[in-house]
Amino acid sequence: MAARLPRLIDLNPLFRLGLSVLIVTLIGGYVVSGIHLKNHHENRDGRPGLTLTDIMGAYHGVVSPAPMLDAIRRGHPEGMPEADRTALIAWLTGDRVQEDYDNFDLGDAMPEDLIAVNCASCHARDATVEGAYPELPLEYPDDVFAVAISQEIVPNSQEIKAASLHAHAPSMSLVLIVIAGLAVLTRLPAGLVGGIVAVSAVGLLADSVGQWVSAGYAEAVYAIVVGGFAYTGGVSLLGVLVILDCWYPRAPAPAGSA
Repeated sequence: MAARLPRLIDLNPLFRLGLSVLIVTLIGGYVVSGIHLKNHHENRDGRPGLTLTDIMGAYHGVVSPAPMLDAIRRGHPEGMPEADRTALIAWLTGDRVQEDYDNFDLGDAMPEDLIAVNCASCHARDATVEGAYPELPLEYPDDVFAVAISQEIVPNSQEIKAASLHAHAPSMSLVLIVIAGLAVLTRLPAGLVGGIVAVSAVGLLADSVGQWVSAGYAEAVYAIVVGGFAYTGGVSLLGVLVILDCWYPRAPAPAGSA
Protein backbone atom coordinates (compact mmCIF):
# COMPACT_ATOMS: atom_id res chain seq x y z
CA MET A 1 0.00 0.00 0.00
CA ALA A 2 1.43 3.40 -1.04
CA ALA A 3 2.40 5.71 1.80
CA ARG A 4 0.18 8.74 2.23
CA LEU A 5 1.84 12.12 1.81
CA PRO A 6 2.12 14.13 5.01
CA ARG A 7 -0.44 16.90 5.48
CA LEU A 8 0.39 20.44 6.51
CA ILE A 9 -2.04 20.18 9.40
CA ASP A 10 0.12 17.36 10.83
CA LEU A 11 3.19 19.58 11.10
CA ASN A 12 4.38 21.40 14.20
CA PRO A 13 2.37 24.61 14.85
CA LEU A 14 5.54 26.72 14.85
CA PHE A 15 6.44 25.41 11.40
CA ARG A 16 2.94 26.21 10.15
CA LEU A 17 3.19 29.68 11.68
CA GLY A 18 6.51 30.37 9.96
CA LEU A 19 5.16 29.04 6.68
CA SER A 20 2.08 31.24 6.94
CA VAL A 21 4.18 34.34 7.63
CA LEU A 22 6.39 33.61 4.61
CA ILE A 23 3.37 33.22 2.34
CA VAL A 24 1.88 36.48 3.60
CA THR A 25 5.23 38.13 2.86
CA LEU A 26 5.22 36.62 -0.64
CA ILE A 27 1.72 37.91 -1.39
CA GLY A 28 2.66 41.30 0.05
CA GLY A 29 5.64 41.34 -2.28
CA TYR A 30 3.37 40.81 -5.27
CA VAL A 31 1.19 43.70 -4.12
CA VAL A 32 4.24 45.95 -3.90
CA SER A 33 5.39 44.68 -7.33
CA GLY A 34 2.04 45.74 -8.75
CA ILE A 35 2.44 49.20 -7.22
CA HIS A 36 5.96 49.42 -8.65
CA LEU A 37 4.76 48.46 -12.13
CA LYS A 38 1.98 51.03 -11.92
CA ASN A 39 4.40 53.77 -10.85
CA HIS A 40 6.94 52.72 -13.46
CA HIS A 41 4.60 52.58 -16.45
CA GLU A 42 1.84 55.09 -15.72
CA ASN A 43 1.64 58.47 -17.43
CA ARG A 44 3.70 57.36 -20.40
CA ASP A 45 0.74 58.47 -22.52
CA GLY A 46 0.37 61.76 -20.67
CA ARG A 47 -2.81 60.68 -18.88
CA PRO A 48 -3.13 60.03 -15.15
CA GLY A 49 -3.20 56.43 -13.98
CA LEU A 50 -2.03 53.22 -15.58
CA THR A 51 -3.72 52.55 -18.92
CA LEU A 52 -3.43 49.88 -21.58
CA THR A 53 -1.74 52.49 -23.76
CA ASP A 54 1.01 52.85 -21.14
CA ILE A 55 1.61 49.09 -21.18
CA MET A 56 1.38 48.92 -24.97
CA GLY A 57 3.95 51.68 -25.22
CA ALA A 58 6.34 50.00 -22.79
CA TYR A 59 6.41 46.69 -24.64
CA HIS A 60 5.45 47.43 -28.25
CA GLY A 61 5.65 51.17 -28.72
CA VAL A 62 2.72 53.37 -29.65
CA VAL A 63 1.81 56.90 -30.61
CA SER A 64 -0.47 58.24 -27.90
CA PRO A 65 -2.92 60.79 -29.35
CA ALA A 66 -3.01 64.16 -27.63
CA PRO A 67 -5.79 64.43 -25.01
CA MET A 68 -7.17 67.47 -26.82
CA LEU A 69 -7.34 65.51 -30.07
CA ASP A 70 -9.22 62.68 -28.36
CA ALA A 71 -11.70 65.13 -26.84
CA ILE A 72 -12.37 66.95 -30.11
CA ARG A 73 -12.82 63.69 -32.01
CA ARG A 74 -15.35 62.57 -29.38
CA GLY A 75 -17.45 65.62 -30.16
CA HIS A 76 -16.28 67.90 -27.36
CA PRO A 77 -17.26 70.65 -27.02
CA GLU A 78 -20.81 70.23 -28.22
CA GLY A 79 -21.87 72.90 -30.64
CA MET A 80 -18.43 73.56 -32.11
CA PRO A 81 -18.82 74.45 -35.80
CA GLU A 82 -17.75 71.58 -38.00
CA ALA A 83 -15.30 73.78 -39.88
CA ASP A 84 -13.58 74.71 -36.60
CA ARG A 85 -13.47 71.06 -35.50
CA THR A 86 -11.95 69.99 -38.81
CA ALA A 87 -9.33 72.74 -38.64
CA LEU A 88 -8.32 71.85 -35.09
CA ILE A 89 -8.05 68.14 -35.94
CA ALA A 90 -5.87 68.98 -38.93
CA TRP A 91 -3.65 71.12 -36.71
CA LEU A 92 -3.40 68.51 -33.93
CA THR A 93 -2.56 65.69 -36.36
CA GLY A 94 0.07 67.70 -38.20
CA ASP A 95 3.73 68.14 -37.37
CA ARG A 96 3.59 71.90 -36.66
CA VAL A 97 1.53 72.04 -33.49
CA GLN A 98 3.69 74.63 -31.75
CA GLU A 99 4.68 76.51 -34.89
CA ASP A 100 1.11 76.96 -36.18
CA TYR A 101 -0.61 77.65 -32.87
CA ASP A 102 -0.58 81.40 -33.47
CA ASN A 103 0.23 81.41 -37.18
CA PHE A 104 -1.64 84.39 -38.65
CA ASP A 105 -1.16 82.97 -42.15
CA LEU A 106 -3.86 80.41 -41.29
CA GLY A 107 -6.46 83.14 -41.11
CA ASP A 108 -9.76 81.97 -39.64
CA ALA A 109 -8.22 78.54 -39.00
CA MET A 110 -5.57 79.81 -36.58
CA PRO A 111 -5.73 77.43 -33.60
CA GLU A 112 -5.21 80.12 -30.97
CA ASP A 113 -8.37 81.92 -32.07
CA LEU A 114 -10.39 78.70 -32.47
CA ILE A 115 -9.49 77.60 -28.93
CA ALA A 116 -10.31 81.06 -27.55
CA VAL A 117 -13.73 81.06 -29.20
CA ASN A 118 -14.73 77.42 -28.56
CA CYS A 119 -12.88 76.40 -25.38
CA ALA A 120 -11.72 79.32 -23.25
CA SER A 121 -15.06 80.02 -21.57
CA CYS A 122 -14.90 76.65 -19.78
CA HIS A 123 -11.15 76.09 -19.70
CA ALA A 124 -10.00 79.21 -17.89
CA ARG A 125 -8.59 79.43 -14.41
CA ASP A 126 -11.39 81.72 -13.30
CA ALA A 127 -14.16 80.08 -15.35
CA THR A 128 -17.54 80.05 -13.59
CA VAL A 129 -19.94 79.07 -16.39
CA GLU A 130 -21.93 75.85 -16.07
CA GLY A 131 -19.78 72.86 -16.96
CA ALA A 132 -16.55 74.81 -16.54
CA TYR A 133 -13.33 72.86 -16.02
CA PRO A 134 -10.76 75.31 -14.63
CA GLU A 135 -8.53 72.38 -13.60
CA LEU A 136 -7.54 72.11 -17.29
CA PRO A 137 -6.91 75.69 -18.41
CA LEU A 138 -6.25 76.52 -22.05
CA GLU A 139 -5.41 80.21 -21.64
CA TYR A 140 -1.70 80.23 -22.50
CA PRO A 141 0.45 78.40 -25.06
CA ASP A 142 2.07 76.19 -22.41
CA ASP A 143 -1.40 75.17 -21.19
CA VAL A 144 -2.41 74.17 -24.69
CA PHE A 145 0.81 72.40 -25.66
CA ALA A 146 0.60 70.21 -22.55
CA VAL A 147 -2.53 68.54 -23.99
CA ALA A 148 -2.12 69.19 -27.71
CA ILE A 149 1.02 67.26 -28.62
CA SER A 150 0.77 63.55 -29.37
CA GLN A 151 3.51 61.44 -27.83
CA GLU A 152 5.46 58.57 -29.28
CA ILE A 153 6.12 56.02 -26.54
CA VAL A 154 9.32 54.11 -27.26
CA PRO A 155 9.26 50.49 -26.03
CA ASN A 156 11.87 48.83 -23.87
CA SER A 157 14.72 47.34 -25.87
CA GLN A 158 15.13 43.60 -26.31
CA GLU A 159 18.22 43.84 -24.10
CA ILE A 160 16.13 45.20 -21.22
CA LYS A 161 13.45 42.56 -21.81
CA ALA A 162 16.09 39.83 -21.82
CA ALA A 163 17.53 41.09 -18.54
CA SER A 164 14.07 41.17 -16.97
CA LEU A 165 13.10 37.69 -18.18
CA HIS A 166 16.50 36.31 -17.18
CA ALA A 167 15.83 37.39 -13.60
CA HIS A 168 12.10 36.88 -13.27
CA ALA A 169 11.11 33.84 -15.34
CA PRO A 170 13.21 31.29 -13.38
CA SER A 171 12.40 32.79 -9.97
CA MET A 172 8.68 33.06 -10.68
CA SER A 173 8.62 29.50 -11.97
CA LEU A 174 10.35 28.32 -8.81
CA VAL A 175 7.83 30.19 -6.64
CA LEU A 176 4.98 28.44 -8.43
CA ILE A 177 6.66 25.04 -8.07
CA VAL A 178 7.11 25.56 -4.31
CA ILE A 179 3.60 26.89 -3.67
CA ALA A 180 2.15 24.09 -5.81
CA GLY A 181 4.10 21.54 -3.76
CA LEU A 182 2.70 22.99 -0.56
CA ALA A 183 -0.84 23.00 -1.97
CA VAL A 184 -0.50 19.28 -2.76
CA LEU A 185 0.03 18.69 0.97
CA THR A 186 -3.26 20.36 1.89
CA ARG A 187 -6.65 18.72 2.24
CA LEU A 188 -7.91 20.53 -0.85
CA PRO A 189 -9.30 18.50 -3.78
CA ALA A 190 -6.52 17.52 -6.17
CA GLY A 191 -8.52 18.76 -9.14
CA LEU A 192 -8.87 22.24 -7.65
CA VAL A 193 -5.16 22.50 -6.89
CA GLY A 194 -4.22 21.15 -10.31
CA GLY A 195 -6.52 23.58 -12.08
CA ILE A 196 -5.11 26.63 -10.29
CA VAL A 197 -1.54 25.45 -10.89
CA ALA A 198 -2.24 24.89 -14.60
CA VAL A 199 -3.82 28.32 -15.07
CA SER A 200 -0.93 29.99 -13.22
CA ALA A 201 1.69 28.12 -15.24
CA VAL A 202 0.05 28.95 -18.57
CA GLY A 203 -0.28 32.56 -17.44
CA LEU A 204 3.42 32.78 -16.63
CA LEU A 205 4.35 31.27 -19.99
CA ALA A 206 2.02 33.68 -21.83
CA ASP A 207 3.46 36.63 -19.90
CA SER A 208 7.07 35.61 -20.61
CA VAL A 209 6.57 34.82 -24.30
CA GLY A 210 4.40 37.92 -24.72
CA GLN A 211 7.13 40.17 -23.37
CA TRP A 212 9.71 38.72 -25.75
CA VAL A 213 7.63 38.91 -28.96
CA SER A 214 5.70 42.09 -28.13
CA ALA A 215 8.11 44.29 -30.10
CA GLY A 216 6.82 42.76 -33.33
CA TYR A 217 3.26 41.88 -32.34
CA ALA A 218 1.05 44.38 -30.54
CA GLU A 219 -1.44 41.61 -29.69
CA ALA A 220 1.19 40.02 -27.45
CA VAL A 221 0.65 42.83 -24.95
CA TYR A 222 -2.75 41.33 -24.12
CA ALA A 223 -0.99 38.05 -23.32
CA ILE A 224 1.29 39.96 -20.94
CA VAL A 225 -1.63 41.56 -19.12
CA VAL A 226 -3.88 38.49 -18.95
CA GLY A 227 -1.00 36.11 -18.26
CA GLY A 228 0.41 38.31 -15.52
CA PHE A 229 -2.95 38.50 -13.76
CA ALA A 230 -3.46 34.73 -14.13
CA TYR A 231 -0.07 33.91 -12.64
CA THR A 232 -0.16 36.40 -9.79
CA GLY A 233 -3.76 35.65 -8.98
CA GLY A 234 -3.17 31.89 -9.06
CA VAL A 235 -0.10 31.98 -6.84
CA SER A 236 -1.80 34.33 -4.38
CA LEU A 237 -4.92 32.15 -4.27
CA LEU A 238 -2.87 29.02 -3.64
CA GLY A 239 -0.99 30.84 -0.89
CA VAL A 240 -4.22 31.87 0.83
CA LEU A 241 -5.58 28.32 0.56
CA VAL A 242 -2.38 26.89 2.04
CA ILE A 243 -2.60 29.26 5.00
CA LEU A 244 -6.25 28.38 5.58
CA ASP A 245 -5.48 24.68 5.44
CA CYS A 246 -2.68 25.11 7.98
CA TRP A 247 -5.12 26.41 10.56
CA TYR A 248 -8.48 24.91 9.63
CA PRO A 249 -9.44 22.40 12.35
CA ARG A 250 -9.23 18.73 11.60
CA ALA A 251 -12.43 16.87 10.89
CA PRO A 252 -13.49 14.89 13.95
CA ALA A 253 -12.47 11.26 13.83
CA PRO A 254 -15.33 8.82 13.11
CA ALA A 255 -16.82 7.24 16.20
CA GLY A 256 -15.20 3.92 17.07
CA SER A 257 -12.07 4.57 14.99
CA ALA A 258 -8.79 3.47 16.48
